[in-house]
Amino acid sequence: MAAKITYAVTAAVLVVYFVLVGSRGVMLIQHGTLLTVTFGVAVLVLPVIGVWFLWKNTQFVKRANRLATELDAEGGLPVDELARTPAGRIDRDSADEVFARRKAETEETPDDWRSWFRLAIAYHDARDTPRARKAMQHAIALHDGKPVRA
Repeated sequence: MAAKITYAVTAAVLVVYFVLVGSRGVMLIQHGTLLTVTFGVAVLVLPVIGVWFLWKNTQFVKRANRLATELDAEGGLPVDELARTPAGRIDRDSADEVFARRKAETEETPDDWRSWFRLAIAYHDARDTPRARKAMQHAIALHDGKPVRA
């Protein structure tokens, strides 16, 4: 729940920032000189990119949560079996061991979104966020019946 609140607060702050930056861009354009119009258009590009990025990330999180809910209802969510350091961080060797099992499971059933979801969790636990995200995107595409890029 804390992660959802943090995400919502961060998204709200970003939206306020986008509105403020966008209004400054509009003010520059309204000034009417070649230089201010050029800067105004350039300033407006930033909130557009930011809104797009925020939208895509929000959609990704919603889809991943939908898969987690469905997998939880099936009883297929991975059990947290990772060893932790005294500070609470995941032990690297433990994460690598679980990752090897999840990777083997995914290689056995490459068309099952569930195994890709569990692999994404294993990547995340192994601190490989880019691959975790790609694995989750793969799981979402398989679940939704969309074509999957290799």
